Amino acid sequence: MKPGWCSQLPGGVRLAVQIQANAKKTEVIGVLEDALKIKLHAQPIEGKANEALIRFLADALSVPKSAIALTHGQTNKRKLLELSSSKLTPESVAKLLLGEP
Repeated sequence: MKPGWCSQLPGGVRLAVQIQANAKKTEVIGVLEDALKIKLHAQPIEGKANEALIRFLADALSVPKSAIALTHGQTNKRKLLELSSSKLTPESVAKLLLGEP
């Protein structure tokens, strides 16, 4: 089953996320409606939360930071990101981020 917050693109995937900045620690909370909710241990000023989000996703999905592009929502809680990696599928992303089988 494909998650609604993650869709396949040619050569990668697109993620819909909702972030909560200023959290005690960075972690994935779960799926909220049609977005993956992530708490970030970063302030939402001067792009710090966006940088933390990209760094967290790069580490969690084993892709370079340069493979992740924030395409929508630079100053919003809801964001769209495109990840360029032929090895990623919606199913593999869900497994890595949510621990789903």
